[in-house]
Amino acid sequence: MTSLAPEDSPNGKRGDAARFTAVLTRPAGQSAELAAALEREGIAAFDFPLIEIAAAEDDGPLRAALAALERYALVIFVSPNAIDRAFDAAPGLSWPASAPIGVVGPGSVAALARLGVAEPTHQVIAPAGAQGSDDGNGNGNGNGNGNGNGNGESNARFDSEALFAALSERLGIESLRDRAVLIVRGDGGREWLADRLREAGARIEAVCAYRRVVPAPSAQAWARVRALLRGAPHAWLLTSSEAVRNLDALARAELSATEHQALLHAPVVAPHPRIAETARAVGFDTITASGPGDARILGALRALGAPSRAFLEQPAPADMAQAFSSTQPRMTDTNQESSPASFQPAAAPPLPPFTPPVYEAPRRRRGGLVWVVVLLLAIATGVAAFAFNRKLDRLDARLAARQQALDAQTAELRVKTEQALATAHQADADLSQLQGKLADAQTAQQALQQQYQDLARNRDDWTLAEVEQMLSSASEQLQLTGNTQLALFALQSADTRLAASASPQAAVVRRAIAQDIDKLKAAPSTDLTGLAIKLDDAIEQIDTLPLLGEAPSAHAATHAAAAEPAAASSAHPASATASFQSRMAQWWRVLSQAAGDELKSLVQVRRLDNADAMLNTPEQGEFIRENVKLRLLSARLGLLSRNSATLKSDLQAADAALARYFDGASKRTETVRALVKDVEQGSAAVELPNLNTSLQAVHNYKSRG
Repeated sequence: MTSLAPEDSPNGKRGDAARFTAVLTRPAGQSAELAAALEREGIAAFDFPLIEIAAAEDDGPLRAALAALERYALVIFVSPNAIDRAFDAAPGLSWPASAPIGVVGPGSVAALARLGVAEPTHQVIAPAGAQGSDDGNGNGNGNGNGNGNGNGESNARFDSEALFAALSERLGIESLRDRAVLIVRGDGGREWLADRLREAGARIEAVCAYRRVVPAPSAQAWARVRALLRGAPHAWLLTSSEAVRNLDALARAELSATEHQALLHAPVVAPHPRIAETARAVGFDTITASGPGDARILGALRALGAPSRAFLEQPAPADMAQAFSSTQPRMTDTNQESSPASFQPAAAPPLPPFTPPVYEAPRRRRGGLVWVVVLLLAIATGVAAFAFNRKLDRLDARLAARQQALDAQTAELRVKTEQALATAHQADADLSQLQGKLADAQTAQQALQQQYQDLARNRDDWTLAEVEQMLSSASEQLQLTGNTQLALFALQSADTRLAASASPQAAVVRRAIAQDIDKLKAAPSTDLTGLAIKLDDAIEQIDTLPLLGEAPSAHAATHAAAAEPAAASSAHPASATASFQSRMAQWWRVLSQAAGDELKSLVQVRRLDNADAMLNTPEQGEFIRENVKLRLLSARLGLLSRNSATLKSDLQAADAALARYFDGASKRTETVRALVKDVEQGSAAVELPNLNTSLQAVHNYKSRG
């Protein structure tokens, strides 16, 4: 004996707790029409969004693209969400009639129509069956999660492949070659359509209109999900592959292991085969592919909820208990679930045997009352038996109708099961074939990868040898000639060659080369040519410098004075015929001047700081001059060869000789010493960096190889 369930209603129908529930997972606000249709069918709708539509982080590219629609030969919207977000980003947008629009499903067609963009004033291209119908917020977004309204052909598809076929038929893919095509979509998504258009020669520009975010369901929503998973009849509507993955991730985080397994065994309705494949990969084992459109989805949910609705329509055990309460004891659950043959009318209780009344004056009234009571009991028993028989007849008819419906459903399920088994066998065969092809492809890929590694290894060796040769040559040139520009060019060329290598060791060598490049760029610039010219000038002036202790020669002045009349006579031939007196006067003036100079040179007073200089003979003076010139020439070689030690030593020796043996009061001596000082100061910047860091890195690279 069992008691009535608390959810049974008193009118003979099951309560709301036993109703079949459809869990709708579309984004919030996009399941209103489908929920209303389900309620009309007696199916409870539970809104449990698995995707949240959020605004794009940066709608600047979207607004810029919508402001220049005349540039595009085609604009493709992947979903109604993309259409709504795009028109919200550009208020007052008037779509030009010359810009064709491509959409995936009827929902997008309806969304454009609500915004005043529809045939025939605008060219709207959609898959066959999408025009002129509304899919109730269902559409294809290019991810294989599209659905239509079910008003077209039974095999209608609303996805990227169907849109590409429609574009080929309406526009001709060849007409898009070298022309710009704008795709307005969410973040991420399939690239199949964009890849096909690129292969056709179109220039694809994709802009983000919205973001898909994983929502955070409330505690009340999870409580209802757990209640459904405890055994309540329900099914999940999953309209996108992303929703399937989000549901699996959220369930693993919020549900226990038992509840998660119950979720994987729950019925699932998928509008697209790609969504069904994703659900099967996640682990769902009861999947119904409804096809696109709210009408097909509603039909699939109606078929899944039919057993639950039939259970709700049967009379509650309370009615039967009330029918039998007047004549029979309480019935058990076994009686309630028995077959029609078990419900036989109960026999009326036997009437008491008739005995003629015995006339007794005191008991006459009592016997009449007994007979009246007996008669009333008999009448009541007959009425109850008749009512019970009628109840049983109605119950038999209802059970027969229910049995026929169950038989029809069983036959339909048997056919579908056979079809599913055939499809599964075919899928197993295809899977085995694909696995064989995959194994062959993996073998070929491994062979190609090995060949590529061998080729890359050889190429790296060649590149390394070239880089080492370039760095060695640059180092030698830098040490010999000091040409930092040539060394810098060699380092940059080596870095360019190594940039093509993906080896991590090549990156180490490039860092070393970058350090040497920085050192060369930071090295001071030295005017070697200018310093060498100064040394050449000093060498040329050594012969004209006066030595200490050397008397000034008077013949130079005499020669200069004698040259004056000669020049005058050569310049003025007419003066040769002048008077003899004028020439004699000129000669006398020259002779008197020469005699005066000789008298002045007899006694000279000079200060000498170095007494040794007075002991030098004219022949020794010549050796001193040659020695100073040799020192300056050696300094010039040290300058050009970057030998700073030799350069400084020779310059200091030459300057010491100039200070010791030459007249310091002479302007020429001061000039030559100034040139030597300039060269010595300029030689401080002759030190140049080397390329040892790069050469060491290359050496380490080769040793590891």
